[in-house]
Amino acid sequence: MTQLAPPESATRAAADTGSRAVTLTFADNALLPLLFGDHDRHLVRLEQAFGVRLSCRGNRVAISGEAERVEAAQMTLTALYRRLEEGQAIDGGDVEAAIRMCDAEAPRLPLADLPAIRTRRGMIAARSPGQAAYMEALARSELVFGVGPAGTGKTYLAVAQAVAMLQAGRVDRIVLTRPAVEAGEKLGFLPGDLKEKVDPYLRPIYDALHDMMPGEQVLRRMNSGEIEVAPLAFMRGRTLSHAYAILDEAQNTSPVQIKMFLTRMGEGTRMVVTGDLSQIDLPTGMKCGLHEALATIEGVQGVTVCRLDQRDVVRHPLVARIVAAYERRDTEIAAARRAETPGT
Repeated sequence: MTQLAPPESATRAAADTGSRAVTLTFADNALLPLLFGDHDRHLVRLEQAFGVRLSCRGNRVAISGEAERVEAAQMTLTALYRRLEEGQAIDGGDVEAAIRMCDAEAPRLPLADLPAIRTRRGMIAARSPGQAAYMEALARSELVFGVGPAGTGKTYLAVAQAVAMLQAGRVDRIVLTRPAVEAGEKLGFLPGDLKEKVDPYLRPIYDALHDMMPGEQVLRRMNSGEIEVAPLAFMRGRTLSHAYAILDEAQNTSPVQIKMFLTRMGEGTRMVVTGDLSQIDLPTGMKCGLHEALATIEGVQGVTVCRLDQRDVVRHPLVARIVAAYERRDTEIAAARRAETPGT
């Protein structure tokens, strides 16, 4: 960590208009190396994220900067320290999650009251305000649309909720499906039988399942029919009762396909539809089923639409910046096209 001013100097800076300085005192010195990270990397990240100045002396950390950002950094450090007091480990991902939750420019959420999904592999907690709203919708609504860029946890959290409900006996089975249309690939040109052709498209769902429960349990439940992973075409003509059904990559469905899936809902069934409208791989000229479904049924009683964005990306921080850069480019292109079109 770079050399920082001592707490006393930070306190004097609080006299400046709009600035503030606070000093936090932590009771357990043994937890501080974990809180600060190797070579104080967690503190460095907090400085970068909030634009504040941190200085350490013994068991005290002084924070100075703009008042709102000082408050956000204080909330973040306090939340991380409480995790350590409760016996939980923290890593770079946990620090990023706490920053997103306490960011001065985002809606503030009570960290102690954040939603979490309990599976036998442990608790899965929200890592952004958007994820918190999404998880609450998954727990409450019969039909949820999770729309947003890659890395926001759309599919992962939906699978986690499905597994939690299956293990709690609230549904009898999980049905996971996605269209076998990706980046212009044609199944007929892929080697192997039908299962070998479609399995690569379903790999992200398999990976999420194995994160939620032991591998042998996944295999056993799949063999018994409690978990079904299949391409979307296999859903036609069926009625899904007492099931948790997830349609992933819905931006690659046609209007007919997504309507077919939505009308499979039977008694006691929950459905989740996830997709990224910025990554449509449909053939040129084909309408996007997800876009049409959102325009048609958003606002219908029992339907909840959660829109995630780059602030909810929980992969490497660079992924969020890449997503934001593409969104800016798309906005600029759309604005240029409107300017070139008369009457717009």
